[in-house]
Amino acid sequence: MSNRLIATGAILAFTAVALGAFGAHGLKQHLEANLLEIYQTAVLYHMVHALGVVLIGIIWQQRLDDARLRWSGVSLALGTLIFSGSLYLLAISGLRWLGAITPLGGVLFLIGWGLLAAAMIRPRK
Repeated sequence: MSNRLIATGAILAFTAVALGAFGAHGLKQHLEANLLEIYQTAVLYHMVHALGVVLIGIIWQQRLDDARLRWSGVSLALGTLIFSGSLYLLAISGLRWLGAITPLGGVLFLIGWGLLAAAMIRPRK
């Protein structure tokens, strides 16, 4: 499972770079400044949490029996899809109601980072 987390994080990072480039080169002329800023926020959180998923996969290779690490990685990955995904869609479509979905991804981020902290503070034996 650690390799799957690392691969998932790498795929998320790849898509963050691709979507960031698309935003910088393809959308810059087409989006209002506030929507472009929302898009850029999505890219930033997308990349940061993609790297978090990779990190968790690497840590898990050293601590194979800790389910908190698995759920930490899953939470960050799902959080990325929901948080950044809703912001990408909001920026491109202008549909403001999509902003109501974004905090669900933020909660998953908090759960993921909290589980990682718990796994590091109180390792399972």
